[in-house]
Amino acid sequence: MDKRLGLNKYEIDSESHIEVDKELCEKCEAKPCLFVCPAEVYKLEDGKLVYSYEDCLECGTCIIACKGMGRGAVNWRNPRGGFGIVYRYG
Repeated sequence: MDKRLGLNKYEIDSESHIEVDKELCEKCEAKPCLFVCPAEVYKLEDGKLVYSYEDCLECGTCIIACKGMGRGAVNWRNPRGGFGIVYRYG
């Protein structure tokens, strides 16, 4: 999987397409985004959620997991035209 993901190209926007409501996120005990994101965009640093939108695969798994098992803190939209991931395999 890592080999295939390594073939992808990213057109990185200066504007994030992911927003996280920090208040809701802090109240969330499950933090499903840490476990479901195939690109490991979400991580805990010093007990706080941090995310790297530049690595996002645009699959939307984080929204589904956050709304279903979390607190609905993750808001995700498609990147602006011309930005985001460019799949080179499959």
